[in-house]
Amino acid sequence: MRIGFLFNHDQVHQVAHSLPIALALAGGDRDLEIVVATTSRRLTAEVIRLSGGLIGHGVSLVELGLTRRSSKILAATAEAVLPAIKLLVYGDNLEFFRSLDILVVAEKTSLILKTRYRLKDLKIVHTRHGAGDRAIGFDKASAGFDHVLVSGRKIRDRLIHETGVDPAKISIVGYPKFDLLPAGVTTHPLLDDGRPVTLYNPHVSPHLSSWYEAGRQVLDWFVEHDDHHLIFAPHVMLFERPFVATIDKLRLDRAGRIEERYLRAPNIHIDLGSRASTTMVYTQRADLYLGDVSSQIYEFLRKPRPCVFLNSHHFDWAGDPNFGHWRAGPVIEDAADLGPAIDRSRQEHATVWRPVQEALFDERFDLTGEPSAQRAARAVARFAGRAWADPPVQLVVDTPDLAWTGTGAF
Repeated sequence: MRIGFLFNHDQVHQVAHSLPIALALAGGDRDLEIVVATTSRRLTAEVIRLSGGLIGHGVSLVELGLTRRSSKILAATAEAVLPAIKLLVYGDNLEFFRSLDILVVAEKTSLILKTRYRLKDLKIVHTRHGAGDRAIGFDKASAGFDHVLVSGRKIRDRLIHETGVDPAKISIVGYPKFDLLPAGVTTHPLLDDGRPVTLYNPHVSPHLSSWYEAGRQVLDWFVEHDDHHLIFAPHVMLFERPFVATIDKLRLDRAGRIEERYLRAPNIHIDLGSRASTTMVYTQRADLYLGDVSSQIYEFLRKPRPCVFLNSHHFDWAGDPNFGHWRAGPVIEDAADLGPAIDRSRQEHATVWRPVQEALFDERFDLTGEPSAQRAARAVARFAGRAWADPPVQLVVDTPDLAWTGTGAF
């Protein structure tokens, strides 16, 4: 049986969500052929880095590209605004996808293989990427997969009740990305001088993100309050293209440029999309999380700490499951209120916010003593109708190079 894992994105942030499953499968059943497919050199390099030497030893790697002239022309004209290559790669590589029995993906774009290209015999398993609350994670497309792997019971329940996914098609497996966390203390070359470190992590979607309306006000606040350190590490796609287009609610915007006063601020560390933005090093290092709707909030809450949320679009959010994480700290609508909100989040953390954070985390992550990737591999093997013998698999991951070589540093 041939099982493929596809990584088809501009950035590498989805690789850690499902590659550990491929590696665990390769160690558990020698009759399974595991193929990892990437669509760029950047993705290929990340797969090799995280594979711990298994590429070519239980896992094969192929890099898919555009093969038709018409696809290359369309990609050259549209890629600055839309993810044209990401969409066109399917039609240009149908023979590869037909060669698979099962395709495992972390995003929903691959459903085009069923809806447009009619590959009815191909079974597609969705691993999701993140445990966030946004509505797009629970839209009707989720019911198009043959099986879904989820991190915890809250995700499972929402998929069943909001999207109509058959409960028999869902497996709770934990969070394979957490398997990649180093056993020791997460470090980063920040100046450790006793000043608190805030992580500002705005999302990319213009209709939800705080960046477009309030982001520069946030950076201004930290320029003026150098008794705080700031890590500005937005969603890796925010500055990837000149324009940002969203498909769940059609809107086009641009993130703009980072002004010199922020780049030169000695207490502000800016990372617009390096590997460190995807390895959880920032969510582990920060003392306080400042954001809007990114699922990284739940990776941060693995260790409960103060949080503040920016409601720049003035949503009526209370009781809305799409903003469930906003229960974890103060919510403000104006960046001018940032100082008091930070103070409040710290003063009330132990008595007010920590119990809520722990409950939110426990609902979304079912973690056990067994690695999540191993649990997920067993679920995929069971879906494939194969017996599963637990192998002594241990992921060996290169230590990320966390030295910052871009603009802005501590």
